[in-house]
Amino acid sequence: MKEWKKFLLMAGIFLGCFYLPIELLPFRNPFFEAIALVQWYAQEHVLLCLVPAFFIAGAISVFISQASVIKYFGAKANKVLAYSVASISGTILAVCSCTVLPLFSGIYKRGAGLGPATAFLYSGPAINILAIIMTARILGWQLGVARAVGAILFSVVIGLLMHLIFLKEERARKTAGDLVAIEEKEPRALWQNGLYFLAMVGFLVFANWAKPLPGDNGLWAKIFALKWYVAFSFLAITGIMLIKWFKKPEIVEWSQSSWGFAKQIMPLLLLGVLIAGLLLGRPNHEGLIPSWIIAKAVGGNSFAANFLASIAGAFMYFATLTEVPILQGLIGAGMGKGPALALLLAGPALSLPNMLVIRGIIGTKKTVVYVSLVVVMATFSGIIFGLIVK
Repeated sequence: MKEWKKFLLMAGIFLGCFYLPIELLPFRNPFFEAIALVQWYAQEHVLLCLVPAFFIAGAISVFISQASVIKYFGAKANKVLAYSVASISGTILAVCSCTVLPLFSGIYKRGAGLGPATAFLYSGPAINILAIIMTARILGWQLGVARAVGAILFSVVIGLLMHLIFLKEERARKTAGDLVAIEEKEPRALWQNGLYFLAMVGFLVFANWAKPLPGDNGLWAKIFALKWYVAFSFLAITGIMLIKWFKKPEIVEWSQSSWGFAKQIMPLLLLGVLIAGLLLGRPNHEGLIPSWIIAKAVGGNSFAANFLASIAGAFMYFATLTEVPILQGLIGAGMGKGPALALLLAGPALSLPNMLVIRGIIGTKKTVVYVSLVVVMATFSGIIFGLIVK
């Protein structure tokens, strides 16, 4: 199938999801929840989250040389710098578990080590600064602090463990990457590429700037009131830099690379969202697995309660900030503080759609290990937290 036909097909499916007339459907059941979640995802997360992320990922693969990625995130990179940057990336990006995927794919395919790349993959959605503030204000400062500290430590530990577990494969990737990197030259100065990516990330961040908490009249609320002015300013700056600094063949290659990421990721994401909605429903709506079963099973601070909370969080899809009101309801229904932290540490960073795409990028074995590390560490973190805070 020609590329333009694939694009039209994907655009048609997206528009179909976007305009699904779910209000006209006469039934309300798990199937309804599945298609309703797909519609919500298409309306809220594709145009302003995923599409900019695809273009950023495409730019990484075209405009940043493999030598630069290997220098800062490869096997020979300064480990402290690589893991430090990767572990706090979420405070800047504030993306969800699906929006981070094109960015992860971009840096990994350009030669980033598996360790720093997976640290970035976890931290991107896990260390959202507003989500941490909301967690502290709504669920208590103990959970807020535990979430922030746990997420940063998790990203580093998971990255290091992934690197050590797959050390042999990483060494093979390093050798191949070094051979390619020797031949590459930077077409622009580092500061030019830096400003260009800053402008694109600026649009992504401000276009998705979340609503302030009720009664909040501070800086966050003021920025929210101006979000579109700031976002489109960054978009205009991006366009000016493209015209001034980039050649037409580079822009064509960038578009093709971005389209490649979209073809790889979008179908799996929509399939995963559909399955997640069928099984677990939307917030405050039921899927095949009733929420009362989860709430009843995660009371107390047993190993089973924390493990189930980690598993449930790992497979549910949480849009940015939605995990806080969901947890508020679960805690009100009897969920323990330990399982609450376990869900907070596993949930925002993972989801069923997220897992399907990760498998397509790094393979089944690495994906299983990554997900298992997140679930196991979240489980034991929840148990420890539950023993400290009763």
